[in-house]
Amino acid sequence: MTETNTTEIDIAPIQELLDHNKAKMKLWLRACAHCSLCADSCFLYTTKGHDPIYMPSHKAINSIGTLYRKKGKVDRRTLEEIGDIAWNRCVLCTRCYCPFGIDIPEMITLARNICRTQEVYRRYDEE
Repeated sequence: MTETNTTEIDIAPIQELLDHNKAKMKLWLRACAHCSLCADSCFLYTTKGHDPIYMPSHKAINSIGTLYRKKGKVDRRTLEEIGDIAWNRCVLCTRCYCPFGIDIPEMITLARNICRTQEVYRRYDEE
């Protein structure tokens, strides 16, 4: 991830992306029954000792769900945490399966796009 940056968050582009995708994302967030049926479709979840932080539903709820719950009004630290979820706990392999038809990869992609507006993203030349 990027180094912790103390710059202010520009909420306008975050809210614009949230508003543009609001109907679909809010529906998916409400439809998630927390059934955990998506978990076994995630290779990170299965290879990381079934750690709940790697469950697709957990990743979606704690990234894009947080952004909608806070209406985009997040601080840098929260955005860094969301970035960690979006890049380090998900590789966007698109294998996650939801029996309710929730498109979890699209949710994670939106979280990544929002993070990018604030220069929060995975730097592959680090680590």
